[in-house]
Amino acid sequence: MPQKGTFVPIVFSTRESPMSQYRLHAFSDDALGTDDATALAERLRKGHITTKDVTEAAIARLQRVNPVINGLALETFIDARDRANEGGFNGFFSGVPSLIKDNIDLAGLPTGHGSAAVGAKPMKKTSVLAKQYLAQGFNILGKTTLPAFGFTASTEWAQGSSTRNPWHLKYSAGGSSGGSAALVAAGAVPIAHGNDGGGSIRIPAAACGLVGLKSTRGRLVTQEAGKALPINIISDGVLSRTVRDTANFFAEAEKYYRNRKLPPIGHVRRPGKQRLRIGLMVDSIAGDATCPQTRAAVEATGKRLAGLGHHVDVAHIDLPRRFVDDFLLYWAMLAFFVSKFGRVLFPQGFDSKQLDPLSQGLARYYRQRFVRTPGMLRQLKQSQAHYAQVFSQYDVVLTPVLAHTTPELGYLGADVDFDTQLERLLRYSTFTPANNASGSPGLSLPLGKAENGLPIGVQLNGRLGDERTLIELAFELEEQQPFRHLGQC
Repeated sequence: MPQKGTFVPIVFSTRESPMSQYRLHAFSDDALGTDDATALAERLRKGHITTKDVTEAAIARLQRVNPVINGLALETFIDARDRANEGGFNGFFSGVPSLIKDNIDLAGLPTGHGSAAVGAKPMKKTSVLAKQYLAQGFNILGKTTLPAFGFTASTEWAQGSSTRNPWHLKYSAGGSSGGSAALVAAGAVPIAHGNDGGGSIRIPAAACGLVGLKSTRGRLVTQEAGKALPINIISDGVLSRTVRDTANFFAEAEKYYRNRKLPPIGHVRRPGKQRLRIGLMVDSIAGDATCPQTRAAVEATGKRLAGLGHHVDVAHIDLPRRFVDDFLLYWAMLAFFVSKFGRVLFPQGFDSKQLDPLSQGLARYYRQRFVRTPGMLRQLKQSQAHYAQVFSQYDVVLTPVLAHTTPELGYLGADVDFDTQLERLLRYSTFTPANNASGSPGLSLPLGKAENGLPIGVQLNGRLGDERTLIELAFELEEQQPFRHLGQC
């Protein structure tokens, strides 16, 4: 678990609004500037800047903002400098500084999984997913924070330690890929790794004003842990500030590994020409009402799409109401496996006495209901067919990412009692798990703005294997309404 960051309000100007004193970013006139990863890679290829230049700039930015944002689980600055001096990066993003979430193994570094229960022994091997990520030429400057085992939607730990949202430092950066999202949004690096087992790319993307694609199951190489799951709900990807960075990442990833069971995404560089059938769904399958600010952002996006010539009408994803209970039980089963078999799952060391209250509570929840496991697995496997039915009528379904605006830190804190945290979490993240259970893609885009200035994410949902349509539509929305970032505020 990372060191607790020191928090002080950051005042930029007496002419700024009261909210702005709680913003923090690292954008400046250095080698990184305000470039996205694609532009940075292009300047590196042309020799306008050097890998050493961008590495030093990224390290300086991380050193500036991380003591407050607390998004680094560990840093690898010395190794990154050595790699920059040696050169030899290969891939589309050669030399671009980036970060990897601390639940992915890199040889020689510990993998902490956001938990004090996991030991700090360095890993012997680099995971297959990390190899695919590194094949694009990224220079890794460190590993990013996550809540314990990625089990919740805010990157917080006990005793008040948290990863802070750079748009407003009193608010959550989301989770579980919160460290990656916060540091990309703050401008420390242009792109970072994340993974998504129930919304963990899309939720922090929504909270921090980023692009976050949860891809189709099996799109990237499958993590070693994912192969052992009865239903692999985990997808890996990136947090980025532009659609083209995400598009280029997945196009290049296909050169390393191509799943022949899925249609290729290919290189998507611009909006599609086809006018789409888009379903609009504002309230969740659980029947909970979406907050007015989020509802307004989604409906405004629907109107914008209709104005662009797409056919938009009200839709409903036909999942059984028990889906929420089934997904919760599966999630609790994973926590039970951690608590029961941690010494096998984490060879770097494991102490069950150090498990956080949420992990303990979820494991206890599963022990009390484990007899429902066969039915739960059967129902979740059937969710793919239920989910697919809606795409006989629509090409894309437009929904919120989250049921309400980003909460303040502490709302989903590790010190909140289990029953309260569970109720809040299920209410908040009600839209994202359907994609994980069904295996379908979902794309979070920063298309709304809350009254307090924080971003609101809107989600594009697609049929299995059809990330290309989502990315083309995202290009169209970005072109029509360019995404704001903190370097512009």
